[in-house]
Order: sequence, then C-alpha cells, then structure tokens
Amino acid sequence: MIPAAFDYQRADSKEQAISLLSEHGDEAKLLAGGHSLIPLMKYRLAAPGIVVDVGRIDELSYVREEGDHLAIGALTCHREIETNELVLTNTGLLAAATKQVGDPQVRHRGTIGGALAHGDPASDIPSAALALRASFIIEGPSGEREVEADDFFTGFLETALEPEELLTEIRVPKSPNSTWSFQKFNRRAQDWAIVGASVLIDGNQCGVGLVNMDFKPVRAEALEEAIKNGASAEEASELAAEGLEPPSDLNASTEYRSHLARVLTKRGLQESGK
Repeated sequence: MIPAAFDYQRADSKEQAISLLSEHGDEAKLLAGGHSLIPLMKYRLAAPGIVVDVGRIDELSYVREEGDHLAIGALTCHREIETNELVLTNTGLLAAATKQVGDPQVRHRGTIGGALAHGDPASDIPSAALALRASFIIEGPSGEREVEADDFFTGFLETALEPEELLTEIRVPKSPNSTWSFQKFNRRAQDWAIVGASVLIDGNQCGVGLVNMDFKPVRAEALEEAIKNGASAEEASELAAEGLEPPSDLNASTEYRSHLARVLTKRGLQESGK
C-alpha cells in the first residue's frame, strides 16, 4: 500500500530534531532506519503529517566506555553493536540479541534507538535492555532526563517518550564477568519471536527479559526473585509466566506461550550456568 501524504524534513542535529518535534507535536514522527515506521505508514496504521529524518545525525552514532557502563548512541546501527568489541566484551547479551534482529540488510540500516522507541513487545532488543538493567537518555525542550528500562516501556507500542522528545543514548551497565543466554523460538528465520528470553547471571544478580509475553516488554520478576533466593533453573523457570498476560493469536495460544517461556528460560538459565 501507499502511505498517506506527508511532509518531509531532514534534521542535521539533535537540537533541530527536537525543535521540529516541538513545532509539530503529535503530527510528527521520527525516521531513522525506517524498518518500524515505514510498514506502519504503508498499512495506514500511522499517518504522520510530517516525517522528521534523523538518520544522518552522526553525533548520535557511537559506542564508548563511561565509567561503569557503556554509552551507546541511539542512532548506532545494529550491525555496529553486534560486532563492536566493547559490546562483545562488556555486554555480550546485547550483542547476541542484536544478532537475531531481522537479516543483515536490516541490521545495517536499523538502529538500536529506533527498535527501543518503537516499544514492540515482540522485539528482541527491549528484552536484553531489561535483563541488563539499561537506562535511556531522553532529551526535549525541557532538557535531559534518564529513564530506567523498567519504566520506559508503558504499553503496546508505547513508551515514556513525549511527542516532543528524542531518545539520544542507551546506557548499559558493564558486566564483563557475567554469563548470559538469548533464547528465541520462531517458525522461520528472521520472523518475530513467538516467545524469546534474554537471561543474564552476574554474581548473585539475575535479569530475565521476555519477548512477546505481555502487552509490553517485561521482566520475569518472579523467576528473578526465585534465582536470587537459591532456586534451581528448573524450579525458577516454572515461574517464568507468573503475573504476565501472554497474547493469544494465530501463532500461539496464551497457554502455549506460557509453556514456551518456561522451556526457554530453563534453557537460558542452564546455559548461563544455573
């Protein structure tokens, strides 16, 4: 299908992008890699009055060490993240999840900020961000604020971003001595996960982010608490779906998704050494 008519403006700096968002409000949508927005526009599920292209703002594409965390620019492409030595050494789970995004063409164009800001509960990247306890730097007319991953995803395709705000950076705590696993069940390569799990074990700390197990990206908090209290992988994985509302659709029922969550988290915990 063909998108509805819209205006186009390219932003050459984050300040210009924020200015355009402030000027146009809900009528404006940001375009980076385009893999989330363009399909929505073609199906007329999104009809922005103006598309603000931020894809060429080079200042938002980087990976660097800053104290106890890695700072990753929101416009850093997936391919850079999956191959970056700092990411592989310090946050291997993020690299593993990123490697499962789409195909090579998508990973060379798509950005980490776009994947997170889209807020899709079936997306791979948010589950890793939750497990890693990442935080997000958001900038707008009122300045800069930092939002924890747990508070960033607020609903189906909804996040804490206000219409006039821009996600500029992702901060991921370094965990070079952690063990981790990314598990994904899908029918065909490159498909969205029917269920997936990001598992991180760092000393006595456990983080588990789940894909397609609720109306937003979520952590398996009951499972995490069980591991913290000394439960085995088999015991803890039985709690993977506790308190969650898995969707039911053509791919899987609620009950089947709950079963998959238990199976995949058990595999992930065992692969991580639990």
